Amino acid sequence: MAVYSMTGYASAASQVPGSPNDETALRTGGAAAAGVTVELRSVNSRFLDLAFRMPDDLRAVEPALRELLTARFRRGKIELRLNAQREADTALPQPQPEQLTRLAGVEATVRGWMPQAQPLSVHEVLQWCRGASVGEKLDEAAIAATRQCIDGLVEARAREGERLVGILMERIVKLRELAQQAAPLVPQVVEKQQQRFLERWQAALDTAGATQSMSADALRERALSEAASYALRIDVAEELSRLTAHLDEIARLLQAGGEIGKRLDFLIQELHREGNTLGSKASALELTQISVEMKVLIEQMREQVQNIE
Repeated sequence: MAVYSMTGYASAASQVPGSPNDETALRTGGAAAAGVTVELRSVNSRFLDLAFRMPDDLRAVEPALRELLTARFRRGKIELRLNAQREADTALPQPQPEQLTRLAGVEATVRGWMPQAQPLSVHEVLQWCRGASVGEKLDEAAIAATRQCIDGLVEARAREGERLVGILMERIVKLRELAQQAAPLVPQVVEKQQQRFLERWQAALDTAGATQSMSADALRERALSEAASYALRIDVAEELSRLTAHLDEIARLLQAGGEIGKRLDFLIQELHREGNTLGSKASALELTQISVEMKVLIEQMREQVQNIE
């Protein structure tokens, strides 16, 4: 399954059935085709946020367009822009038989109740047919264009999602390399810092004169206990193990695809937690440098994950 970004753009157009196309209009000197153009712009958002920019006389079709969008997208701030192009007033409508039948029935009913009413003129019939048909046909064209535009936006978000996956996988590889560099340093650093702690402990005892009031065995046992406690505080092996596990889970989600944005966001927070802990526990310059590089990479991943659906 693909990974989808929340960033994308697509446009589509649909012509009203039965209206002349642009080539016919130019050749015959008539009006241009009636139809609609739809644009979809999408950016990242925690939830699905839809906005519609469309003519007021087409607002009736908004619920249908909203239903189409919610069926295909789960997250993102999506703006739909719909522009309608109608035939010029000089273009003659093409009345359909069912329209004329309905109009004749309405006229007969009116004249049955009002015998003095004037019969409809040809101009009035054409104007009624124009107004009755264009609105419905524009609604149909708007829905058709929106369907095409949604397909285009899905493809655009999939292409952007593929690019984001490549960027994230590169960062995962670099973080794993840093973790591998840090792993052999941990026991060396712990042992070195533990030995330094024992030396300082002994120096402090000599300065305080505690060696005269306590036995050597008791002092040694107390020193080893404090040194072990200190070693646990500066040991970052557990943080490196959890960081590696989080990277494995992120890689698995990226390969599985689907709606993974919120889970990735949680895992990035956990990576930040491990990176910060590693930096606070680091008692050697080498580990501090590795921690800083890790934080930079994790922050870069966080920025990219914000765009994944």
